[in-house]
Amino acid sequence: MAEPILIWGAGAIGGTIGAYLARAGVDVHLVDVVAEHVAACRTTGLAIEGPVEAFTQVIPASTPDELTGTYSRIILAVKAQATGDATRRLLPHLASDGFVLSAQNGLNELEIARIVGAERTMGAFVNFGADWHGPGRILFGNRGAVVVGEIDGRTRDRTLEMHRLLSLFEPDAVLTDDIWGYLYGKLGYGAMLFATALNDDSMADNFADPRRAPVFIALAREVMALAASRGVHPRGFNGYEPDAFAPGAPESAALASIDALAEFNRHSAKTHSGIWRDLAVRRRTTEVDAQVGIVVELAREAGIPTPAMSALVDLIHDVETGRRARSLDTFMELARRCS
Repeated sequence: MAEPILIWGAGAIGGTIGAYLARAGVDVHLVDVVAEHVAACRTTGLAIEGPVEAFTQVIPASTPDELTGTYSRIILAVKAQATGDATRRLLPHLASDGFVLSAQNGLNELEIARIVGAERTMGAFVNFGADWHGPGRILFGNRGAVVVGEIDGRTRDRTLEMHRLLSLFEPDAVLTDDIWGYLYGKLGYGAMLFATALNDDSMADNFADPRRAPVFIALAREVMALAASRGVHPRGFNGYEPDAFAPGAPESAALASIDALAEFNRHSAKTHSGIWRDLAVRRRTTEVDAQVGIVVELAREAGIPTPAMSALVDLIHDVETGRRARSLDTFMELARRCS
């Protein structure tokens, strides 16, 4: 039997991928810090719910303290702000010839590479809609882009193998030699999703409101400026077209992309972002510093102004700490700061 794939973080992303791989006959072991979730996965099973498909899969699982052994293939799927701690905790379980694939939002490959080494780090981009609803339960709201590639742009045997495995979950998974292009593309879209979490309207309704379009345009343009400074050409997906927000692009192109995002999200059972769920349901801090704050930090180093992204970080912190409510007024405060 092949060595199990270790998936560290069995929430929305890791749990969904893990359930599909296990159902396909792949040997999978899940790791998660929520003991009740771990117990459910390995006993009654992990239930994938929603309109895409519904099934329950029993999967071996453990908490980090229970885990033993070493693994050559580790998929890291924790929240971005937990990347450093999780990578250091998994390091003793990483085989000498092994690698870590980041199935997260943000530029977490940078931090993973600092800890395990660039040659042992692989990138992935995911845009499917899923939410962790409790121990043993994940909502799979809609399919979306899944891309895998090496951070140095080369394609190795291991890259081909991980693409094959991810294709068991998403048949249209893409193998790329430009993973950074996709990751920077997600940074722009991700910033938009953080903005939608400042109020309680759905993602689709946020994108469909023309009053809010200037905010989305300002955020995406700042990410495009940073990407250009680093020699990266962001890639589009699922209605998001980065080139529509590039310097000199007509506003009509940006508005068309925002309309496409409204249409894409209109057909998902996941109506609100995971960011909104962190704020409104789970009442915990978001990934804003690790996803948006890093753009501000890298842009500052490059001498690029980011007033919209900086304001977004501040307002998300205000909501996290209770200084502001999730409301249209809070969103429009972002609009005022972007203007």
